[in-house]
Amino acid sequence: MMANAAFRNLNVNEGRLMKDIHHTAQRGKGAVWGSAATETGMARLSLSLEDKLVRDWFVETARSLSCNVHFDAMGNIFAVRSGRNDGPATFIGSHLDTQPSGGRYDGILGVLAGLEVLRVLEDNKVETAFPIGVVNWTKGRPISNINGVIWRVGWLNSSRQGPILEAENKRIGIVEGVQAYRWHTITVRGRECHTGATTFPYRSDALLAAARMISHSHVFASEFSSLASTGVLTLKHGSTNTVPGEVTFSIDIRSSSDSQLMQLEEKLKQDFETIAKDELLPGMTGKGVKGRGCSMEWQLVSSSTATTFDKNCIRCITDSAESAAAEAGIAAEDFMKRGMISGAGHDSVYTSKRCPTAMIFILCKDGISHSPGEYSSSQECATGAQVLLGSVLRFGELRAVEASSGP
Repeated sequence: MMANAAFRNLNVNEGRLMKDIHHTAQRGKGAVWGSAATETGMARLSLSLEDKLVRDWFVETARSLSCNVHFDAMGNIFAVRSGRNDGPATFIGSHLDTQPSGGRYDGILGVLAGLEVLRVLEDNKVETAFPIGVVNWTKGRPISNINGVIWRVGWLNSSRQGPILEAENKRIGIVEGVQAYRWHTITVRGRECHTGATTFPYRSDALLAAARMISHSHVFASEFSSLASTGVLTLKHGSTNTVPGEVTFSIDIRSSSDSQLMQLEEKLKQDFETIAKDELLPGMTGKGVKGRGCSMEWQLVSSSTATTFDKNCIRCITDSAESAAAEAGIAAEDFMKRGMISGAGHDSVYTSKRCPTAMIFILCKDGISHSPGEYSSSQECATGAQVLLGSVLRFGELRAVEASSGP
């Protein structure tokens, strides 16, 4: 690999990076959360007019940086800067589109930090070992049902790491994998009846059963060092004076272990069946509120197995972070958190099935993402981009060494 000294004169331009972030944020500006002009969220849905405008800006900027730009059938954009060797590009990437109530950093920073890396290489006339590219995925919340997933090697994400880095006062998170998840839709069916005319023993209260299931899933998941969440709950024919007869809710369970996740799911299925019969599990409250029970239907909606990222990619990120820490005069262990497992899903889950992949997290306020109040300081954005720059260059040199050594 290239000696660390070769990277020391290459530095991202913090002001230029932030100018790009706030300039592109004018296309699809969302909810206001502060008094400054830059303290707004984003509402730039995939394939909207605002998304088209920022895509056009991305293409124009990439071409000005000597990139060849390609599009695929799903609208993903690939900007590639040539290297001294032919071969697949090492891609940096994320998405410029956002959630309906998103922020300025999640996804967007991954693309714009990639462009900043290309600017630094152009400014310094650096010829990399292999091509380096930036990809903008058609990814966020589309105005239609179109979505696309291809693959790449690099990723910078400003958030979705939760509050961990802030709580531990670390600036960089080195992500080694992504949790497995399984999403389910649970339907509980009881019987609608009048709240005043029907006493507890004669009720089949679908909402009461669903509430107990949701509460139990949270408690039980913690015993498996896992997570359970409900984000959707729907009552059929909701009425103040009617005992609900049908309730549908979501269960999102996650774990870093595939086997542990399956054990959790099977146990929750058993326990939900028990709860549906109006039988209390150990530790549950509700004595004297036993009714006639309900039926329960459990449907798997989506799933993803646990992902482990490429060791060489992780090594390059670690080396780059250690170098950045040394330049800042900070001990490496105070600067970065190793071995992070992402709790949220990412395109990197899919790319890792096809090519070496890894991710970098940076510090964000309160760990908030997918929210107008999502915020990372200019210093944290630049730090992440600097680590990304060093990581990509190191990975290119590693590829060159492997190529020269032959099969």
